[in-house]
Amino acid sequence: MTPRLMTPRLTPRRLRIPASIALPHRRGFLTAAAGLLGVSALGGCDRFAASPTGQRALKAGEDANLFVQRLLLTPASLAKEFPDSEISPWFKPNGTIEPPDRAYKALAAKSFDGFKLRVDGLVERPQDLSLSDLRALPARTQTTRHDCVEGWSAIGKWTGVPLAEVLQRAGLKPKARYAVFHCADTMEYAMSGEEEEEEAEPEKTANPSMETRLEGAENQASDSQAAGAEAPKPEDEESQGTPVRYYESIDLTDAYHPQTILAYDLNGKALPVSNGAPLRLRVERQLGYKQAKYVMRIEVTEGLNGIGDGKGGYWEDRGYEWYAGI
Repeated sequence: MTPRLMTPRLTPRRLRIPASIALPHRRGFLTAAAGLLGVSALGGCDRFAASPTGQRALKAGEDANLFVQRLLLTPASLAKEFPDSEISPWFKPNGTIEPPDRAYKALAAKSFDGFKLRVDGLVERPQDLSLSDLRALPARTQTTRHDCVEGWSAIGKWTGVPLAEVLQRAGLKPKARYAVFHCADTMEYAMSGEEEEEEAEPEKTANPSMETRLEGAENQASDSQAAGAEAPKPEDEESQGTPVRYYESIDLTDAYHPQTILAYDLNGKALPVSNGAPLRLRVERQLGYKQAKYVMRIEVTEGLNGIGDGKGGYWEDRGYEWYAGI
């Protein structure tokens, strides 16, 4: 029998957790456990890991990790929080430090005045929320440790709006299962050429909604010039192909966790660009690459097949685990 899931208290009122949140099936866990034992017996053979059988076994190990953590922890179980005395003197940035996209630079030049977070997909009421809108919602502050897959850690004090508040405001449709985060930083450029463009799937190379939003921000750059702000230097992005911007996803169990927030402050100050301004996802029970930076849009989906290569995130499409629980 699937354990009954508790509703976390995020604010003085309770937020309703969608019925779609559930533990993985027991049969999947048994299969995963068997695969995990098989992998451990192989001693980490790279050649096996690269084979289809090895990939299935590693995926089984990831499923086992997900099942065990969800079985042992309730949705309200918290990652460790620290006193302010243990805050790291410098919170090392991970991933992109300054997005090269000229539209993002236009927003940054205006201190993100004009920024709008788009919330759409399987929601009843699509949202476009400014930073002022987000700051007006109930906030949570938490001092937690960031663990990077590269082996370093840092403790920071994050303030932001619980993701559950934003999803509650939008209203989820019955088939909603995942929250997908579309970000502003270009990681690479898709192939160019007429034949390659015909073969490429649009959702794997570009996000039309994201393009429209960033272009809108770029068009506002002249306003900052008129106000005396330094205009971002234009870059010939189009000549390089279609930008592939960072994307990440979590399921609704993690989306509704009390410590999952959209952070706009770090250590009591507005989030720096190097750490993900204007918004950064914090999902504290997972590794650092899940903490998407430069969040511009949240898309609620039923599955992950239409996101990138279908594995749920930019790095996941390149071999990382989708569930990076710690």
